[in-house]
Amino acid sequence: MTKSSIRRFNWTPGLIVGIVLLAAMALIGVLAPLFLGTAANTLGDRSLAPSAEHLLGTDQAGHDMFARSLVATRLTLMMTLGATAIAVLVGIIIGTSVWLMPRRAREGSLRVIDTMVAFPGLLLALVVAAILGAGAIPAVIAIGVAGIPTFARLTANLAAQVSQREYVSTARLLGVGNRRMVVDHLLPNMAEPLFVLAASNFAQSLTAISALSFVGLGVQSPQYDYGKLLNEALPSLLAGRPEQTVGPAVLIVITGLAAMLLGDGLAAAADPRSGRRAAFRGTQQKGTASAASSTAIVNVENLVISTSAGKPLVKGISFTINRGEIVGIVGESGSGKSLTAMSIARLLPDGLDASAAAMGLDGINLLGKVDQKTLAQTVSLIYQDPGSTFNPALKMGTQLTEVLRTHRGQSRAVARTTILDALRRVKMTLPEKRMGQHPHELSGGMRQRAMIAAAMATSPSLIIADEPTTALDVTVQAEILREIKRLNRDFDTAVMFISHDIGVVKALCDRVLVMNGGEIVEEINASQLDVDSVSHPYTKALLAATPSVTEKLSELPVLEWRTAEMKEASR
Repeated sequence: MTKSSIRRFNWTPGLIVGIVLLAAMALIGVLAPLFLGTAANTLGDRSLAPSAEHLLGTDQAGHDMFARSLVATRLTLMMTLGATAIAVLVGIIIGTSVWLMPRRAREGSLRVIDTMVAFPGLLLALVVAAILGAGAIPAVIAIGVAGIPTFARLTANLAAQVSQREYVSTARLLGVGNRRMVVDHLLPNMAEPLFVLAASNFAQSLTAISALSFVGLGVQSPQYDYGKLLNEALPSLLAGRPEQTVGPAVLIVITGLAAMLLGDGLAAAADPRSGRRAAFRGTQQKGTASAASSTAIVNVENLVISTSAGKPLVKGISFTINRGEIVGIVGESGSGKSLTAMSIARLLPDGLDASAAAMGLDGINLLGKVDQKTLAQTVSLIYQDPGSTFNPALKMGTQLTEVLRTHRGQSRAVARTTILDALRRVKMTLPEKRMGQHPHELSGGMRQRAMIAAAMATSPSLIIADEPTTALDVTVQAEILREIKRLNRDFDTAVMFISHDIGVVKALCDRVLVMNGGEIVEEINASQLDVDSVSHPYTKALLAATPSVTEKLSELPVLEWRTAEMKEASR
C-alpha cells in the first residue's frame, strides 16, 4: 500500500468513550487487588446493608462487596482476554488457511465451519466445560473454543474477498509461500474489520464466562470473578436484598459497553461513509488550504486518489476554479473526471483514499475536519440520472426541502416557499402540483429541473454538474444548459461541468481541463477547443473522435443515392 493511500484515523466520540472506559477497567484490574485485596478477603459482620463503611454491604460470609467486586475485575478481564485470544487467533488461522487450500478441500472446510456455526456457542461452551471440568482455565478454553467457528467463518468471508484481488494472484504466480501470503497479503487488508470483530467477541466472551461461573462451571472458590459473585449473591437477591448484585452487574455492563463502543468506533473509522469517504491527507491541517484560496473558489494541489490496494486512479492533479467561472472537464470514461469532482464534495466511492498537498473550497479546508452543514450549503450536485437520485417512495416536496430543513433549520413552510421560488426560476410548469407528485410522475426534463432547483436553493458557491444532460433529449438538454448558464451569470456561481460532449463544453464553459489516465494532460480556454489550437496528442485525438455535423451532412447525398439504389433493386 502506498503512503498516499494511508488514511487519517477517524476518532469518533464512541471510540474515545470506549477506550476511556476500557482503560478505566484495566486500571481497576491492576490497582484494586493491590489496595483492596485485604478488605475484599477479610471476614466481618455478615449480610450487612449498604453503609458508609461498606458501600454495597457485605455478603453472607462477611466480605465487603464493593471491594470484592473491584478486585474481581482483574481475573474477569484476564479470563475474557484469554478466551478472546483463543477465538481470534485460532479463528484467523482457520479462516485464512481455508482460502489457501485446493478448491475441494476449501469447500469441505467451509461446510464444516458452517455446521459448527449453526451449533449454539454457549451450548458448545457448556459441553466443553463439562468435559474439561470446572475451573478458571477450563472456562477460558471452553469459551474460546466456542467462539472459534464464528470468528473463523467471518475471517473466511473477508479472506474470500481479498484473495480475489490481483496482487494476491500475482503473489501466487510468483510462488510466495502460504505464511507470507497470509502475513503480507491477507491480514494487512483485513486488519480493520478483524479489530472490530475482536472487540465484539470480547464482549460476548465476558458475558459467557460470567454465565459459566454463575452456573458453577467457571471459577471455583477461593477465586472469584463477576459471575461467581453473582452466584454467591443469588440467595440475598431472592431474599429481597438486590444490592449485593449491583457491583458485579454494573461492572459487567460497563465492560461490555466499553468493548461494544470500541468495536463500533473501529467500525466507524473503517466505514467508507464516515472515515474513508473523507480519507484526505495533506501537509496542511489547519487554516486555509493555501494562499491561492483567496482568489479561487476551488483550489486543489497534487490530488491523488487511490484504491485500498494502493492503485492510483487520479495521479497528482492540480487546478483552480474562480468565482463565477464554468470549468469543463472532458475525457474518456475512467479518466478520473467524476472522482475528481466527488473528492471536492467528499463523496468518494467506498474503498478509495485521497491525499493532497492542499484542497480548499470557498475558505473550507477540505483536508481537515469539515462541518457537513457548511459543506452541504457550499457545494451542490447535479447528477446524470435524476431518476435514480430521487427516492421513488417519497413525494418531490419532501425530498426537495430536505436540505433546507436539515442544514438551514427552516420550517417546512419556509423551505417549501424557497423551493417553489427555485422551481419557478428554472421554468418548472405547475410547481405547486409537482411538489405533491412522486418522481415517476415527472418527465426526465422535469426531474432534472427539480434537481437544479434543489441545487440552487442553498445559494452554493460551487455547483458540480456530472453529465447533467446526457440522459435527456436535445430540446430538454438545451433548456437545462441555459438554466445552468443563467445560474452562473445571475448568482456568480462557479460550476464544474463534466461531460463527454465536446460541443456542449465548448459552448458553455470558460475553461476546459482534459483528463486522461487520471492526469490533466491539457488546460485550455474553451474558445480554443479545436484541433488547430490544442497541443496535446490526446486532446487532438479526442476532438478528432467527436462527430462533425458538417461531415454528417456531406454524407447525406451518398445515403440518398444508396437508398434509391436499394429501392431500385427491390423492384
